[in-house]
Amino acid sequence: MKIAIVGGGINGLYLAWKLSEKNHDVSVFERKNQIGDNIVCSGLFSERILNFIPRSQNLVKNRINYVLIHFPKKTIRVHFSKDFFLIEHSRLDQLVAELAQKSGAKIFLGQNISQIPENFDRIIGCDGANSFVRRSLGLKEPKYKLGFLSLTEARPLQNCRGRASNFVEVWPDKTGFSWKIPKGGENTEYGAIKELGSFDFKGTEFLKVNKAKIIPQGLIIPNHSSITLCGDAAGLTKPWSGGGVIWGLFAADILLKTFPDFKKYRKLIIKFFLPKIIISKLGRKSIYFIGFKIPWLLPKNSRIESDFLL
Repeated sequence: MKIAIVGGGINGLYLAWKLSEKNHDVSVFERKNQIGDNIVCSGLFSERILNFIPRSQNLVKNRINYVLIHFPKKTIRVHFSKDFFLIEHSRLDQLVAELAQKSGAKIFLGQNISQIPENFDRIIGCDGANSFVRRSLGLKEPKYKLGFLSLTEARPLQNCRGRASNFVEVWPDKTGFSWKIPKGGENTEYGAIKELGSFDFKGTEFLKVNKAKIIPQGLIIPNHSSITLCGDAAGLTKPWSGGGVIWGLFAADILLKTFPDFKKYRKLIIKFFLPKIIISKLGRKSIYFIGFKIPWLLPKNSRIESDFLL
């Protein structure tokens, strides 16, 4: 089939790679002039990234084993069932773009799409939070949060052996949370994610914002036979952290298994993700309520599933 993928981020490139391997004629239309240009992402991906992109092992800069969550009156230590890797997102995108092109996909850069591409059998919108494809179909907008990133030039956080720290720190508040992440041998990242319109620098004076991004949250899949959405364009980000790469790649694999039946893809996506979204939202609200109101009920140490909580 002749396939157009709008958006050359990780999800669009992954789909281009895998669909090209199946001998489809794939064209990727990317708005920016360079793959991986100016990505706003902390670059934390669970070990599952290797299931999708095995060669990403060569890009790992640091390994994160746990998170310290600092509520006002109690700090808890949460270990991950699968460790997180620290990978530069732009390099990951460039790697997958290379794999896609070697498989036969065509990538067109500097393409500011103003209408749905014509003369294609299937069209996949992977064009992010502000998805043109989603809006062209008249679909509802997802809920949005706003994320900020800042990198300090100070010496990176290290443990007593002089190695980069293997944990992140998080400070929850009523509308989101702030974080600190050791970026391997380079520097330390500070950031925050908040509800739109609620960001207040008073609690985060340390943050010198140099990158910002809106983060969509929801589940928006068109009931269309030849046009669909994947990744951020479909609002697929984790309700508790805003991360979307692994969720997007899971959705991409479902699309690949059901291709070219986009209606079957929609059905399976809803079946797979909707319960996880509901459980995640309830879990996040419960932990926040306990952490702020009755923190003594929280265990000092616990373990969670890295990408799906349950």
